Amino acid sequence: MDLKEIQNLIKFVANSGVAEVKLEMDDVKITIRTTLEGNVTETTYVQQMPAQNTLQQAVAPQQIAPVVAAPEVVVVETNNYVTIKSPIIGTFYRKPSPDKPMFTEVGSVISKGDVLCVIEAMKLFNEIESEISGKIIKILVDDMSPVEFDQPLFLVDPS
Repeated sequence: MDLKEIQNLIKFVANSGVAEVKLEMDDVKITIRTTLEGNVTETTYVQQMPAQNTLQQAVAPQQIAPVVAAPEVVVVETNNYVTIKSPIIGTFYRKPSPDKPMFTEVGSVISKGDVLCVIEAMKLFNEIESEISGKIIKILVDDMSPVEFDQPLFLVDPS
């Protein structure tokens, strides 16, 4: 499949109203995602498949990784609140597993070193610890949502 055919496929999918299309051929794998709102955003992934036997790849079991670098702490001048930001890209979880209680809630008092959440990145669960003490004012991300590097996660009142 050449570049012209891929471009035509992207245009066709964008105009068709379909949210996602996956296409796998011999050694090429293509995923095209669009949004159905007024503005169309296209994400296209073209991946060359290895020539080796792909069945030999094994998936490692999920495991808890050591604590990642400390989240960046930024002071918001207007409200005297501190914003705790994500130190990595991944999926944000408010509890260690589905059957366990949440790490923290709005109104909870936290101390330096308390685990606030877990961010899953590449099948590793990274505990995010607080670098400050205070009270959780607002949780800015929904549970099981993707987060970006430096994305605000929590608002904390350090007083």
